[in-house]
Amino acid sequence: MIEIKVPELAESITEGTVASWLKQPGDHVEKGEAIVELETDKVNIEVPADESGVLEEQLAGEGDTVQVGQVIARLGSGSGGGTAVATKTKTEAPAETAPAPAEPKVETIGEAKKVERREEHVASPVKGPIATPAARKLAREKGIDLTAIQTNDPMGRINVHDVTSHESKPAPAPKQEAPKAPAAAPQPAASGKEEERIKMTRRRQTIANRLVEVQQTAAMLTTFNEIDMSAVMALRKRRQEKFVKDNDVKLGFMSFFTKAAVAALKRMPYLNAEIQGNEIVLKKYYDIGIAVSAPDGLVVPVVREADRKNFGEIEKDILHLADKARNNKLGLSDLTGGTFTITNGGVFGSLLSTPILNGPQVAILGMHSIQLRPIAIDADTMENRPMMYVALSYDHRIVDGREAVTFLKHIKDMIEDPEQLLFEA
Repeated sequence: MIEIKVPELAESITEGTVASWLKQPGDHVEKGEAIVELETDKVNIEVPADESGVLEEQLAGEGDTVQVGQVIARLGSGSGGGTAVATKTKTEAPAETAPAPAEPKVETIGEAKKVERREEHVASPVKGPIATPAARKLAREKGIDLTAIQTNDPMGRINVHDVTSHESKPAPAPKQEAPKAPAAAPQPAASGKEEERIKMTRRRQTIANRLVEVQQTAAMLTTFNEIDMSAVMALRKRRQEKFVKDNDVKLGFMSFFTKAAVAALKRMPYLNAEIQGNEIVLKKYYDIGIAVSAPDGLVVPVVREADRKNFGEIEKDILHLADKARNNKLGLSDLTGGTFTITNGGVFGSLLSTPILNGPQVAILGMHSIQLRPIAIDADTMENRPMMYVALSYDHRIVDGREAVTFLKHIKDMIEDPEQLLFEA
């Protein structure tokens, strides 16, 4: 028997959630073929089989939380193919009598492998409750009748949590469930207003917890400025065609802000840092996180060594990471180790916002929509200019207001005069 265990996920991740079983009991599995998909705080991971065989047992149901190293399935040798049950019932039928369903049978399948089953699973006319393999196993061990267990699963399937919840109820509890009027009160029939309850994904729960944690543990403050985008827009217009020809990707605004952020971080190193206990860790490298909206929530993949890359390389990295995020293909290595983050709410039409820190980083730059606004050129002249509000949120525990304001002023100066970026080391 081959045990399938939850693999090492990442240094800071010790558990995951079973998102979906890709193979069912009785299915043949080739070596290296994915058996189950796990959802972690950051990404989804497929767990492959180390050897070929037949999936004999699932020890965790979809939605269950599992720990690193935990056995979640067992493989046995054989060809599988979903016909094992039918073959076994034919060999049993002649020997069984009518009262047999109450007695568990032990069958030998293949070589020295024993599978415990009940005749009630074989007789198709008998309809029993739907339950995950792990839930059935636990119920057998606890001596609990599956028909007595209630579940909130929309498909009526009983999982391990339902079994443990049923076991923990006091004896009178099931009888007291008869008056269900209070539970029905919030239903649409009573209020006339529709509601829908959706369980938060593990990733959404993690995002929520971390955002709250940052606001509770960091002394977060935000400073603002505005940038005249005329020079960058004119430069993009002049260079776009050649840039696309040379790099096979468009020249966007994000590469300008990434290069400007790196230059400003070199001048203000305390914004490229983190707090560890009573120490400040200054990062001498520049791995810039770019916030991307993905199907399961906001993720922040990282452009590595942004200080050593040119505009074309940065634009390619951002495009590649954004595509992986939208297709749920990001790996843990894409998401860890960032030193500073840039988020662009302007792509959704945001005019102004206060971005929340991406802990343990101590600063985040927020970009916003570009809008034509009347700007005073001098005492006598007004012009409509394409303006962008920018925001810098920072941890006031190690970053002072002077440093934050100066940092944002550096960003403004370099974007308004992008040729300065050519002279930044």
